[in-house]
Parts: sequence; structure tokens; C-alpha cells
Amino acid sequence: MAFYFFDSSGLVKYYVAERGSDWVESIIDAQPPNSIALAQIAGVEVVAALARRVRAGAASAADAAAAIQLFRADFQAKFDVLPIHPARLDEAMNLAELHRLRGYDAIQLAFALSYQTQLTARSLGSLTLICADKELTQAAQAEGLLTDDPNQHP
Repeated sequence: MAFYFFDSSGLVKYYVAERGSDWVESIIDAQPPNSIALAQIAGVEVVAALARRVRAGAASAADAAAAIQLFRADFQAKFDVLPIHPARLDEAMNLAELHRLRGYDAIQLAFALSYQTQLTARSLGSLTLICADKELTQAAQAEGLLTDDPNQHP
């Protein structure tokens, strides 16, 4: 089993057909299944991204609603959702300052690093952060995480 942590920029590609979507689907729907972890805040970010597509004219209201409904079901059943914890928020503040990250990106990175620490402690191996955000990817690499960008897999 491979371990992945998806930030919202990578995860939204599972619900919207765009560059990298097929590759993301191959990871999430792999058999045997991979472990797919996300920070709890990804729920807000993904729903917001899907809803904003209507305002931008990139999706109909019906298509966005269907994607959001599917995401909400997957959020409850398909993914390992890591709950918000005050320690992660403290770590995120430090990461935001150190790497000059946006707030939610710093939180995503704090959760990914914490999850990697848990995997290492249990001798389960490394996780790969799936992220289409270059700034977050660079910060994650600086922190020693493996990363992959779905946009590099057309």
C-alpha cells in the first residue's frame, strides 16, 4: 500500500476533468487501495473550489452540485480525514512564517508533516504529497516530503 496526502489543489482534480485528473483517479481508485489522507480543512477548500466553478462559468450549477455531493460522500467514506488539532495549527503558523505560505497551505503542510511522522514512527514508509500548488510543493520539499504534481501527468 502506498501512502498519499492530498492537498485541495490535487484532490479537486478527482471531481473535475482537467489536466492530471486521470492520474489522480488512478491513485485514488487503485486496487489494491492506496491510503489517501487529507486534512479536515480540505473539505471546505474542495467544496469552495467546486462551487466557485459556477461563478467562473466553468461548470453548471447542476454539475457543481453533483460533484459536491460526490465529494461529501467520499469525504465521509473514502478518505482518511485528519481532524483539526491545535498543535497542527501552531505548527502551521511556524510554517507560514518560515516558508511565506498562505494560511490554508501552511495548515495542509503541517498535517502532511505530522502524518509523515506517524508513518515513520510505525515503520510504514513515506507518504507523497499530491499538490498542484508550486509554493506549497516547494515548501514541502524543503521540509523533506516527497511530492508529485498532477499537472505533470497529463
